Amino acid sequence: MNPRVPAYGQGSLADLLPSIGAHVGVPTATDVLGLPDAPRYVVLLVDGLGWDALERYADVAGLLGSDGLRRVIDASVPSTTVTSLTSLGTGLPPGSHGMAGYSFRWRATPAAPGVALAPLKWPLGVSGLDVQPRLTYLERLANAGVGATMVAPARFADTGLTVAGLRGARLWPVADEDDTARMAELSAQAAGAGERGVVYVYHRALDRAGHHSGVGSAAWLSALAQAGELAARLRAAMPSDAVLVVTGDHGMVDVPRSRRIVAERCGGLLDGVSLLAGEARFRHVYCGDGQVQAVLARWADALGERAWVRTRQQAADEGWFGPLAPALADRFGDVVAALRDDYAVVSESYRKEWELVGMHGSLTDAEVRVPLVVM
Repeated sequence: MNPRVPAYGQGSLADLLPSIGAHVGVPTATDVLGLPDAPRYVVLLVDGLGWDALERYADVAGLLGSDGLRRVIDASVPSTTVTSLTSLGTGLPPGSHGMAGYSFRWRATPAAPGVALAPLKWPLGVSGLDVQPRLTYLERLANAGVGATMVAPARFADTGLTVAGLRGARLWPVADEDDTARMAELSAQAAGAGERGVVYVYHRALDRAGHHSGVGSAAWLSALAQAGELAARLRAAMPSDAVLVVTGDHGMVDVPRSRRIVAERCGGLLDGVSLLAGEARFRHVYCGDGQVQAVLARWADALGERAWVRTRQQAADEGWFGPLAPALADRFGDVVAALRDDYAVVSESYRKEWELVGMHGSLTDAEVRVPLVVM
């Protein structure tokens, strides 16, 4: 089995807003996804919605499971929320925006190894603009006179991740993120404002259920049905000249306890390592001076066929992150380990990972392939 390398520039999540931009008047924008022409679009991002799982449980998904409406595109790598949402919001692959995963090295210097920045738990004193200063695609839409609106939980306003990847959109907040009727109502109002507009709607119940209970569990199926209900409500409430596009930021793999490799207890995995970050399905491994090849050999030997292990440059050369900006390169591990099948590398330093049933981040089909549902 080979890793699923995203088709950046041809059929990835980073290509969605630029493809929409081609229809709503953003200069030089090109539609590489073949979207229908419209003056208004509503983009529903269902956190954790992978293509493979949607295919398996299409009968539960309502409109999302309809034949003929959906096809495959790719999430970003690592296949995780921080990275994929920033790719969606900026129109850039990870190597160009630098939001390198659930956690990644930040502000390393020759005298210090840096710290692991976790954007979902954004630290005080760090600005989203410091971490990701490039113009977002939502800002490009706004600069072209296109209304850009985000319908999401109120607590996401002005968070570091929102500022880094999704700034430029006006937030229309919802108090209860499970209130699909209210989300649809706000989205329809936003879509109807002005002559041209893009509305981004975020729904995360499926991801939470997958992490806590696993893909296909009763809680996960209930959340999938809720996502399908939201899509139906949006389609019914939207203006007739609007197009609804539904996608996901990653899929998910259930990881049995017997398949969890503890970094501190396996084959000297942390020898020569100055910092371990990423997540259990995709580890960024930062090495001490002169240790990269030795660390690479240890990780490759210890994990064998259970992971794809590469140096940063090898992964970049294979296209994992898209073009890798030199100024952002050291955010990605000196060595990266993407777990295969249903394995994970957990760490004593990140005990909350041990509680998860469903995980993601790697380059398997189940994690990278996401649906593009157009209606």
